Amino acid sequence: MLTGWRDIWRWAVLLPALLLALPLLVIFASLLQPETEIWQHLRQTVLADYVLNSLLLAGGTGLGALLLGTGSAWLISQYQFVGRRLLQWMLLLPLAMPAYIIAYTYTGLLDFAGPLQSYIRELTGWRYGDYWFPEIRSLGGAIIMLSLVLYPYVYMLARTAFSEQSASLFEASRTLGLTPRQHFWRVALTLARPAILTGTALAMMEAFADYGTVQYFGVTTFTTGIFRTWFGMGSQAGAAQLAALLTGFVLVLLLLEQWSRRKIRYYHQGQRSQPVSLRTVSLSRQMLLLLLCCLPVLFGFVVPALQLSSWALSNYQVTFNQQFITLVWNSFSLAALAAVVAVLLALLFAYGKRLRRDVLVQAPVRVAALGYAVPGTVIAIGVMIPLAYLDGRIDALAEHWFGVRTGLIFSGTLFALVLAYSVRFLAVSLHSVEAGLQRIKPSMDNAARSLGFSPLGVLKKVHVPLLRSSVLTALLLVFVDVLKELPATLILRPFNFNTLAVRTYELASDERLADAALPALAIVLVSLLPVMLLARSVKAVNGEAS
Repeated sequence: MLTGWRDIWRWAVLLPALLLALPLLVIFASLLQPETEIWQHLRQTVLADYVLNSLLLAGGTGLGALLLGTGSAWLISQYQFVGRRLLQWMLLLPLAMPAYIIAYTYTGLLDFAGPLQSYIRELTGWRYGDYWFPEIRSLGGAIIMLSLVLYPYVYMLARTAFSEQSASLFEASRTLGLTPRQHFWRVALTLARPAILTGTALAMMEAFADYGTVQYFGVTTFTTGIFRTWFGMGSQAGAAQLAALLTGFVLVLLLLEQWSRRKIRYYHQGQRSQPVSLRTVSLSRQMLLLLLCCLPVLFGFVVPALQLSSWALSNYQVTFNQQFITLVWNSFSLAALAAVVAVLLALLFAYGKRLRRDVLVQAPVRVAALGYAVPGTVIAIGVMIPLAYLDGRIDALAEHWFGVRTGLIFSGTLFALVLAYSVRFLAVSLHSVEAGLQRIKPSMDNAARSLGFSPLGVLKKVHVPLLRSSVLTALLLVFVDVLKELPATLILRPFNFNTLAVRTYELASDERLADAALPALAIVLVSLLPVMLLARSVKAVNGEAS
């Protein structure tokens, strides 16, 4: 009986995993298609720009995130100064600010008609053309915006790596005559390098995936090129081939990230000795450290949040209406549905892997979980192509047999969106559920089975109650990720169906930044919930008590 159940679980895992892997397979299969005129045109004209700008965007963002994240992590983990305990979690706040929202906010602040340039002209009497001001809508501006919201990836991992380093290493450095600065460059940074590379790779993957920021700033990258090729040129095949190239770059970063994670485990093995004591410095240096750690939080969260709040309050009588309530309902209900589906799939996959540890179960789940590294634009195309084909076949058969048209049953409904979200965010829910399952000893499974429970009964009666905290965490994380997701929602949403993210994008594209503030602020406020949860978990992992 047990073998039969195990076979059932193998197929129960394999079939959904193959469905979730289908979008990626479709994208890579597009490379096998013969070269079209559209692709020749892209290759001869804009492809080089797409590649160069995407690499510059990802590289610049990675460098910016590395500098901000590593620097703040070192100061927080090594020095005692005024406000340190508050800043150690406030440095995570920019994660709640989607890049496209911070881009809209700083454009309103820094463009010609914005408050800063208006004040400069009032103060000096200058007019247009009398002075130079950096252009925010540029590749450099996009790099700065993305760096401000993505540096916490590096900060979290680097801070943990620095905090876990033994005090004996610092003492050995002093014995060898190294100054604190030399210890940082030669010892601490070397040991933390795998963690820093992991965070940098994650930030670069997010930069490759960005659409809202680069589209608004007019920067031509792979993501904007995919939209233009599909919707502007009407070439589904060309868009899929661009998506395949973009996925190739992302997979290289994914390999780097996974290699770095293995190095993290190696570097920290057996280093559970006494941590480094926080160094005390003079009051003037404390003020300097406080200022340096405040700057990323100030520009990455506080300034845009205050500007959004100002716009929202000044315009709420116009924007807080029935349409806004409908947007909230659409967004929350869609995010809740997608979160439930993703968590149910995570429970299925995690428990299936626990029952069957063979490659037929492990490998498909690993492939299905790759979606977190793939841009939403790519996943949307990979979902749309097979679903549109399926809808076309069903419609043709229904008309032939019954004389009726079925329309877009899959590609034109929420089914496509939920499938795309499941592909994109499965890894988020799977990581949380697997972490919870690892805390349940196999002896509990054996005890339940000895009492006559089937594997499904063990899952329902034993594991699910014990996994309540992990499941709720997974639901929250996926809920917020879906709420913030822009490109996949923009491509796959049903006709006349809007969400907070899409409406924010539409209003900002029409230069109605004040009107876009309320839906943008709603996204940011909800996004604070997982950031606070993350801050608590990071504090627990690092054993912070000071």
